[in-house]
Formats: sequence, structure tokens, C-alpha cells
Amino acid sequence: MSVLPFDQRDGFIWMNGALVPWKDAQLHVLSHGLHYGSSVFEGERAYGGQIFKITQHSGRFRRSAQLLDFEIPYSVEELDAAKRLTVEANGLQNCYVRPVAWRGSEMMAVSAQNATINVAIAVWDWPSMFDTNEKMKGIKLDIADYRRPDPMTAPCHSKAAGLYMICTISKHRAERKGFADALMLDWQGRVAECTGANVFFTKDGALHTPLADCFLDGITRNTVIDLAKSRGIEVVQRRIMPEEMASLEECFICGTGAEVTPVSQAGPYNFQPGAISRMLIEDYTALVNGKK
Repeated sequence: MSVLPFDQRDGFIWMNGALVPWKDAQLHVLSHGLHYGSSVFEGERAYGGQIFKITQHSGRFRRSAQLLDFEIPYSVEELDAAKRLTVEANGLQNCYVRPVAWRGSEMMAVSAQNATINVAIAVWDWPSMFDTNEKMKGIKLDIADYRRPDPMTAPCHSKAAGLYMICTISKHRAERKGFADALMLDWQGRVAECTGANVFFTKDGALHTPLADCFLDGITRNTVIDLAKSRGIEVVQRRIMPEEMASLEECFICGTGAEVTPVSQAGPYNFQPGAISRMLIEDYTALVNGKK
């Protein structure tokens, strides 16, 4: 399937305080963020023109930058307004929203404390990919070779662009083998997350999910936890060893892009998408569409 390159699309991108034509939103090849990974971003989604948990995302965006030792020069309120403006200017209702911030081209060395902090917001059409029945077939996951790093070696609670390098490698390898995604372990060999989504399992009616101590504690992850608790489902956040998956029942991943998506296989382990996954898909869909 042919996909129009992202630099050739029409519309508007908010950049450093103003809307600019899509094709004019550019940065120099010697931008620090490109060479040294000094960049953070958010993944958000609008449903019916309303950006889901917009303010939580703006707050995390600013915190991510602070963990990379720079300040985003806009308040949470200003970021919220800019995102809404960009969605409206592009005439979209159901879309993906991508804020990104990076150090500019004023300095080109490891140290770049005086580099300008640039901020851009782009949006593009992204309808829900599957209906519930299609999702309930479950996706298949590979087990990634790379692991999430020790939290003493990386700013793991920042949504930092550089931390996704091993995710891209792992997802490419998985897709070449016919899988939809890859399940990543942490630096000690415990279940962590997928390349861009958190993971949950069920056992005896309870929901189990890895402790988010070396990877991003996702906004969707916390939304699912809240939805489960509102249904009276026990939620257990704990260490999960890979071999435990043999005794777990349902499995699903969640994130802005994935929403709530059941899993039928993770490496050598098989799961049966069932009632809890379906319930949370339906509850999440209702919530993001303002019906819950």
C-alpha cells in the first residue's frame, strides 16, 4: 500500500508559536536533536475533535523535557490551546496528535545548553483501525532481543525520542518474521512492555501488569487500570517473569495507537482473548468517545 510521505502532505503544523504551511515546517540538518537525541514527543489522539486526556499529555511532555535537562518554553495551558488550534486548522475529527520538542542548531557538540528549544505540533487522520470483533482475534508478538535499559542508565520515565531506537529495531525484526509487534523484557529479563504499548495479563479474574519502573508509565495504561478498578477487577502491578506467561490466560496491549488490543501469542506462549479484554475494549472506546 502506497503511503504519502509525511513531508509531502497538505495542511498546517504549529511550530514555535504559529501555524505554518505543512511543507514549511522544517529544521536544519545540524539540529542537536537529530544528532544527539535531545528530543521528546507525545502521542495523543482526538476523537470527535476532542483530544483525549489532553492536559495530562501536555504535563508529561514538559516533564519529559525536564528529564532531558531542557525546558519547553510553553505552559501546559498554551500547549493545550496549540493542539486544539492545530486540530481545528486541519479540519480533522479523528486524528493522531504529535507534539515534539528538540534542541536546535545553535550548538553542535554533546553540550548544547544554549541551543534554542523548538516545539512543533502535527496532526493527521487516524481512524480506529479495527472493530471489537476484529480485535478479539488477537495479534501475535515476537520476543525482542533488546531489553529496556536499567533505569540508572537512561531517563526511562521520559518519552524521549532516543529511547525508541531499540523499539524500532525490535519491531522491524518482528514484522520481518510475520509478527505484529515485539514484547520487550527489562534489563533483568522480566516482562516489560511492547515497542510502543504497555502489556496486561489476566489470571483468575484479576489483571496483572509489570511495574512501570524502567519504562514509560503510559497514560493509556493508567486509564485501563482505572477502568478495570471501576468494574471491580483487581489490578496487580508486579514483576512478571517470561515463563509465567504459560499460566496466564488473557493478554492485551494498550497505548494511544493500539488503544486496547488483545494478544493471541507472545513468543512460545498462547493466550485466548476473552471477556475481560472485550469489556475493557468496549469501556475504553466508550470513554474516549465521551460516552462513559
